[in-house]
Amino acid sequence: MSQHQTPLFTGLLKHIEKKPIQFHIPGHKKGAGTSPEFREFIGHNALAMDQINIGPLDDLHSPHGIIKEAQELAAEAFGADYTFFSVQGTSGAIMTMVMAVCGPGDKIIVPRNVHKSVMSAIVFSGAVPVFIHPEVDKNLGISHGITTDSVKKALEQNPDAKGLLVINPTYFGICADLKQIVDLAHSYNIPVLVDEAHGVHIHFHEDLPLSAMQAGADMSATSVHKLGGSMTQSSVLNVKEGLVSAHRVQAILSMLTTTSTSYLLLASLDTARKQLAIEGHDLIEKAIKLANQTRKEINEIDHLYCVGEEILGTKATFDYDPTKLIISVKELGLTGYDVEVWLRENYQIEVELSDLYNILCIITPGDTEYETSILVKALKDLSDHFKHQADQSVKPSVLLPNIPVLALSPRDAFYSETEVVPFEESAGRIIAEFVMVYPPGIPIFIPGEIITEENLAYIKKNLEAGLPVQGPEDSTLQYLRVIKEHKAIK
Repeated sequence: MSQHQTPLFTGLLKHIEKKPIQFHIPGHKKGAGTSPEFREFIGHNALAMDQINIGPLDDLHSPHGIIKEAQELAAEAFGADYTFFSVQGTSGAIMTMVMAVCGPGDKIIVPRNVHKSVMSAIVFSGAVPVFIHPEVDKNLGISHGITTDSVKKALEQNPDAKGLLVINPTYFGICADLKQIVDLAHSYNIPVLVDEAHGVHIHFHEDLPLSAMQAGADMSATSVHKLGGSMTQSSVLNVKEGLVSAHRVQAILSMLTTTSTSYLLLASLDTARKQLAIEGHDLIEKAIKLANQTRKEINEIDHLYCVGEEILGTKATFDYDPTKLIISVKELGLTGYDVEVWLRENYQIEVELSDLYNILCIITPGDTEYETSILVKALKDLSDHFKHQADQSVKPSVLLPNIPVLALSPRDAFYSETEVVPFEESAGRIIAEFVMVYPPGIPIFIPGEIITEENLAYIKKNLEAGLPVQGPEDSTLQYLRVIKEHKAIK
């Protein structure tokens, strides 16, 4: 097979061209049974492609035909031994990675600022997390990745860990020295799992950081839909066999995957892989140039700063992705949230992310100078509009909470009998839910940890600063869910 081929997409088109009479699901029968309004908007072709795993179209749970061929081409493109398509997003792939190496009571070394899917997998598997604090950038007020020094220390203290999970690149496009981290873990025969949600494109251009497969990682969960051109919710799980079993990975992924797999998502993965393999380098080259030009123009605007290669040089900032535009707005005396809303209301611009001090905009092959010129114009207008506030600029205050003592495994805590207690009276109790404050995106509590007065005060400080809290059932944080205490009957 050649990277120019799209076996899954082509096979699907051939099936549609035969105009089969369908006595199987989906019940809309190529759109005939769906809402006319929806059908008119989405189009006949998309509805005709919405198929199910009948014989000619293979089965994602046991691929042997066009899906198998498409996955093999993807493995070749990504430098993997095996590639598995995910229609459960990268979250499903991340959960598969963790559950493929961990069972009840097993240790897994993870950054404290992991995606919630990692913690979900830890709950499902019964594993015990060993946390590493990520490095924090006090100028930008964001967290980066973990350092080789912190990884080395964690491995020395936990040589029996079943896996090491690394976020590479971070949401903001910052990378640690992944190759060295992989080599360190492999010296202990510990597999490296990479959350590569924001790095599908880095494998296809030499001016971008090393991809997980290039660095020798054992598994990587990669969002093709985020930056690689496929449809939302479509991702891949890349595997290098040796410390992990591809057969086990397939079995667990199948357990976590719907049996009604979307052929629109699968076909978009097949065609996105072809585009990345054949045209990816040239398309990414244009995106890098456009991003760098946009960065230069933003940095000419008063009171705004767009991060460039000057961020490199620390152990946590070994490399970076220039297509991510981290724009610091603190000198205008505004929060990133303020700027996000202002851009939406005044220019119909939607940003990728905002926090207390920054907004994040991503540049992809889907962008042109037309879009970036509007962004630059809007930011100039923003600066002019709020320059009178420049003397009210804020200095980022990033305080890291201490990591509480883990009294129960997250799984045991999650499934324990619980009760709700007032926030102010919860110190000393074992929490049964997540509490996460952004930025910098680090969980303050996970199920099974002992609540401390210090961390309660940390939550209050972040709330006073206007940061949103995620996780608790009670979004007002007047109450927390804790493990129920059974007192002796008098």
